[in-house]
Amino acid sequence: MVVTLRQLDVLVAVVDEGGFGAAADSLRMSQSAVSHSLAALEQSTGAPLVVRGQAIATTLLGDAVLAHARCVLASVRALEATVDLHRHGAMIGTVRLAAGVTASHRLVPELLSRWRAEMPGLDVRLFEGSDEELQTWLDTGAVDAAVLTDPDPIPHGAVVLARDDFRAVLRADHPLAGETRIGLCDLTDDPMLASTSGCEPQIITMHAMAGFPYVPAQRVHETTTLLGMIEAGLGVAIMPALARTMLTDNLVMVELDQHLERTLVFTGPPGRPWHPSVERMRDVAEAATRPG
Repeated sequence: MVVTLRQLDVLVAVVDEGGFGAAADSLRMSQSAVSHSLAALEQSTGAPLVVRGQAIATTLLGDAVLAHARCVLASVRALEATVDLHRHGAMIGTVRLAAGVTASHRLVPELLSRWRAEMPGLDVRLFEGSDEELQTWLDTGAVDAAVLTDPDPIPHGAVVLARDDFRAVLRADHPLAGETRIGLCDLTDDPMLASTSGCEPQIITMHAMAGFPYVPAQRVHETTTLLGMIEAGLGVAIMPALARTMLTDNLVMVELDQHLERTLVFTGPPGRPWHPSVERMRDVAEAATRPG
C-alpha cells in the first residue's frame, strides 16, 4: 500500500472542514485535486473512507485511518519544525493548542501574549474543548499541546500552570450571595445547573463528599449558556474559581465547605516526541508561573 502525506492531509481536511470545497480552500488546492487525492487514498486502502453526501461522515475504516493520519501528520509537523529550528535558529510555523473554556478565558490569553513576544514567528492556534476531548485530541495528534485538568499522573515534561478550587455561582440577589462560605446542603432547594464541557467528575466528587446525590436539573454544553441560565434565575452551578472573570455584575461566586482543588497542566503528547516549539512554550509558561 502506497500512501502519501498529501493524501493523509486531504483526508483530515475533508473531515475537519466538513466537505471537499472547504478542504480545498484550507489546503489551497482545487476541489478536483482534493477529490482525486482522497480517491487515490481509498484505492490504496481498498475501501471507502468517507461517506459522500450533504454531510461528510467517516466509515469504520475511515475512523481508524483518520486516527493514524492525525498521528503521522503531527509527527511530521514536529519533524519539520525540528529541521527549521536547526536551519533558522528560530521557532516558526504553527502549533495547535487545546484548552478548556475557563483556561482559555483566563490563563491562555496571558500565555499567548508571552509566547508571541518570545517567539514572534510562531502561530499558536487555540482549540476549545471539554476535558475528555482535550485528552483525545492530544493522544490522536489532532493538537500538538494541551492544557489538561487533573491528569493522573502528571505527564513527564509537563508544567503546572495553576491550581484553583470549585465554588458556587449564584445570582447576586440570591439569599446566600452575601455569605463568605456555604455548603452544598444549603443549595438543595435550588435547581443544580451543569455544563458538559468539563469539571463534572469533580462536581460529582464534591457531592459525594457532602453525602448528596448529584442530580442536575439541566445540563448544557456552553459555559456562557450556563451563566445566562443562572442570571435568569433558573438555578445555581458549581464552577472553578478561574471562571470568576466570566461572571457578569449580576452573578457572584461563593466558597464551598466541600473544598476540592483542580490542577491545570500544560503538556505535549504522550508516547511521541514533542514539537520543539511546544517544549519552548512549556519553558516560557514555567517561567511565567514561577513565584517572584
